[in-house]
Amino acid sequence: MRHNKAINHLGRKSGHRKALLANMASSLILHKRINTTVAKAKALKVYLEPIITKSKEDTTHSRRVVFSYLKDKYAVTELFRTIAPKIADRPGGYLRVLHTGFRQGDGSEMALIEFVDFNEAALASAPAKAAKKSTRRSRKKAAEETPAVETPEAPAAE
Repeated sequence: MRHNKAINHLGRKSGHRKALLANMASSLILHKRINTTVAKAKALKVYLEPIITKSKEDTTHSRRVVFSYLKDKYAVTELFRTIAPKIADRPGGYLRVLHTGFRQGDGSEMALIEFVDFNEAALASAPAKAAKKSTRRSRKKAAEETPAVETPEAPAAE
């Protein structure tokens, strides 16, 4: 039974699993989206979201803590320079896992994991929804209850 076993071991020893997640996190930060299995994507999301939260505060200490997880200075630089300012106002949920089907070779369920704020297609459609006006609700009643107030015309300057 799996009582109180929250972490998915992904069929690896702890050192191999840490290296796998660090490499996948670095690739995701550098490329903004990667294809992987659903199990690895879910494990990566749990691994990377606290690191992204840590990157919101750009201090030497937070950079060192993030580097201890990622072990790639280019990924750390990309995270603090481009990703952190873009997600600064987001309270969490920085990553999205999209199921893409099954792998041809072994039938493993595949997924696309990406940053929420870096998907150009989703960002292009979001302002269209925000620009939509509120629904129209019985304007006639509102117009009848509050008649237009006539403003007296000012005499023309002579």
